[in-house]
Amino acid sequence: MDTHSEYLTKILLSRVYDVAHETPLEEAVNLSRRLGNRVLLKREDAQPVFSFKLRGAYNKMARLSPDELRRGVIAASAGNHAQGVALSARKLGCEAVIVMPMTTPAIKVDAVRRLGGQVVLYGESFSDAWRHTLDLIQQTGYVFIPPFDDPDVIAGQGTIGMEILRQHPDPIHAVFVPIGGGGLAAGIAAYIKNLRPDIRVIGVEPTDSDAMRVSIMAGHPVELARVGLFADGVAVKLVGNETFALCRDLLDDIITVDTDAICGAIKDIFEDTRVVAEPAGALALAGLRAYAAAGNIRDATLVAVVSGANMNFDRLSHVVDRAKIGADREAFLAVTIPEEVGSFRKLCAVIGNRNITELCTRFADPEKARVMVGIDIKSRDEIASVMEDLRKAGFQALDLTDNELAKIHLRHMVGGNAPHLTNERLIRFFFPERPGALMDFMDAMETPFNCTLFQYRYHGADYGRVLFGMEVPEEKQAAFETFLARVEKMGYPYIDESDNPAYKMFLGWHDA
Repeated sequence: MDTHSEYLTKILLSRVYDVAHETPLEEAVNLSRRLGNRVLLKREDAQPVFSFKLRGAYNKMARLSPDELRRGVIAASAGNHAQGVALSARKLGCEAVIVMPMTTPAIKVDAVRRLGGQVVLYGESFSDAWRHTLDLIQQTGYVFIPPFDDPDVIAGQGTIGMEILRQHPDPIHAVFVPIGGGGLAAGIAAYIKNLRPDIRVIGVEPTDSDAMRVSIMAGHPVELARVGLFADGVAVKLVGNETFALCRDLLDDIITVDTDAICGAIKDIFEDTRVVAEPAGALALAGLRAYAAAGNIRDATLVAVVSGANMNFDRLSHVVDRAKIGADREAFLAVTIPEEVGSFRKLCAVIGNRNITELCTRFADPEKARVMVGIDIKSRDEIASVMEDLRKAGFQALDLTDNELAKIHLRHMVGGNAPHLTNERLIRFFFPERPGALMDFMDAMETPFNCTLFQYRYHGADYGRVLFGMEVPEEKQAAFETFLARVEKMGYPYIDESDNPAYKMFLGWHDA
């Protein structure tokens, strides 16, 4: 039996539209212009549960017998399949129990409960929850609704491929699909490869949750010892046997991307749609961007499935921190400059009209100052130009754009006590945030006082905030007060934090 052809029939006969919508296939205009390709987004975030998972869950449950529905259903899920099962159960009038990893974002847990599902939290990953689900099935007799490794579930997800080809009958170079357990990729590939084998179907996994890639390389399903949890919707340690076979036979390639790339894709989706995709939901677009860059693909039509938008609000700060680097639109550098009056402003002048997103330094050495700098860039290639400009100006520079330690920890830890500074003044300044505002501030700060601390980070707020430390000998205190009055009149209000106890404890001079 040709199982690939059988799946074409299953997809065409799938029962998904009792609860699911045919979602839009929209062009990402801004991203298309930047990449030099036509990028189309398949908007599964527009489903009633903000995820594609509703399709497979309902297609499976709609085929249960009346007796099976009376017994109730149970599922293991990191969140989106859970919502699909819960909504399908409400539609079909049966009880639903959902076993979810304890790491599942609260937004998904709460959504399942609102839909009437009973939630059981267990384990750290989907695989842990799945094993506990098997134990509960033995105890209760509930009917198990698999999240991916089931022909009816796979066929339900495959209706996305059917919609893509119907909505865009013109040539498509490649369709990019996120992979967790593999049900979505298997279903879409089964449909597209039966009807349009010329279209490449490419799976995308996080670098720290690449169970399908590892399994295909090994020739059999391989269970990962651990998985990353940032993209929790695809945090699967072991793919299914059925999904493995279909992905092995039908996918043209599997691409892996890191957290920065996923965050960059979340930003790209937002800028074109005003939708905040969850990490797994932006995974396919991250893979699309990597594929286009690696293959120098131009003037092609590329489709990415935006698989979900159940983003936990608490994760947004991390996404914002990493998104610009992940989209190759921010560089992060460490620069060594002379510890002398004027060198700090010279550094800003060398950076020129490039927008500075972050600037941090702390006095530690009487001869050399080390500065962390974030800079807006148009592409990764621009970093080399910035580094050359700094070298020509006599500064030593180190590219930290790919340094995880620096990005996760050190950028928030630049500082420390300065025991040599017994006459430091610490001032917080404010200024209207706009392009060039930081450079204008630096020009206004022309002063004979040595800069001992500087911290600035662009946060997208209406006002920029700078923490500025200056060495002010006792005999120059009056002159310093005159300086503060002058810059305040120039439109830079300030707060003197020199007596702040937090400053004295963590940044200032104090008696041991």
